Amino acid sequence: MRIAVLCMHTSPLAQPGTGDVGGMNVYVRELTSSLARAGVECDVYVRADDPAMPPTICVEPGFRVHHVVAGPVAPVEKELLRSLVPLFADAVERHLVQYDIRPDVLHANYWLSGEAGHTLKHRLNIPLVSTFHTLARVKTAGDDPEPEERAVAEQHIIGCSELVFASCSVERDQLIHLYGADPDRVVEVPLGINRAFFSPGSRQGARAAIGDISPGPLLLFAGRIQPLKGADLAVEILADLQRSDVTLLIVGGPSGRGGELEVVRLHELVRARGLTGQVRFVPPQPHHLLSTFYRAADAVLVPSRSESFGLVALEAAACGTPVIAAAVGGLQTLVDHGSTGWLVPERNPQRYADHLRTLFGDPVLAARMGDAAAMRARRYAWSATAARLREAFVGLTERALVLCQ
Repeated sequence: MRIAVLCMHTSPLAQPGTGDVGGMNVYVRELTSSLARAGVECDVYVRADDPAMPPTICVEPGFRVHHVVAGPVAPVEKELLRSLVPLFADAVERHLVQYDIRPDVLHANYWLSGEAGHTLKHRLNIPLVSTFHTLARVKTAGDDPEPEERAVAEQHIIGCSELVFASCSVERDQLIHLYGADPDRVVEVPLGINRAFFSPGSRQGARAAIGDISPGPLLLFAGRIQPLKGADLAVEILADLQRSDVTLLIVGGPSGRGGELEVVRLHELVRARGLTGQVRFVPPQPHHLLSTFYRAADAVLVPSRSESFGLVALEAAACGTPVIAAAVGGLQTLVDHGSTGWLVPERNPQRYADHLRTLFGDPVLAARMGDAAAMRARRYAWSATAARLREAFVGLTERALVLCQ
């Protein structure tokens, strides 16, 4: 079997935590790697934005990343990329024809790639499957408004896809109820964990590896700095604790058009709350090194406004660290309230802080939660995710293509 993975706006080889690089990049890289190891030939197509990058990088046997020219070979703001979708679809088609690559399935990631996949499906008569990672109508409901034209485009892609992959039951319901997706064509396929990196370990050893950490409780926020992810709420949670011995690490870099302004706003908020000595900003880290930060923390905060899945919450749990998260999206399927951490139904820093007080005041409870989190995370593995996708792909080759709705 051979699949063409469309990932127009960001590369699976890019480092998560800055720009538009996040959980989707980890998903594409880890899943493609697992598929390749299972014998599936995978060609990943990315829009070229750096002239120094070679046209093709062979990541490992069966996993290749192709940088195709669609518009300027330079970064383009995400909001302007839609105009380049037709050029991207043309470039992918030329590459497939030139190198006689005959994929059995197109797998589009994110709505921009979905639009290109929609075009290629009809040109080449190849089944299309789509993974959206985020949905416009869900983000809008979470006070992070997206243009309606994006939601309309997502609806068209969903109507034309042979299958749509949802990361959890919550996202599956959103696809069905917000977009009218056919339930028989929405397949729940959770993300996985690379246990070679994300597993329990010594907290003291992890703190020593990070260096310059006070001996008191340590909180961690890891993710791109943008309003959606709620780093400002993490600062307010620390302020509500009113404890000078607690440190907050914010690991990540600015993301999106307002990312730089959000970083400035965060620093101003830290100063205004008198927390300059308690908040430490850490640049984005190579993905595998995040495990050290997860292990070092007493708790990980995931206060996102919306979250299709919540890979940070899963990776932190796999490292044996309790997670306190917003009760939104896929986070509701990852955190067992009161067992592996807590879910907070509103953006109220006091509610988060109250849970932290309970955690800090009861070392036995904290240890029990960490153990339960690590045990629960063992349900997730990229190899299992790849097996589910491979089974779904095989079924597609045996039936007629879906007509556009």
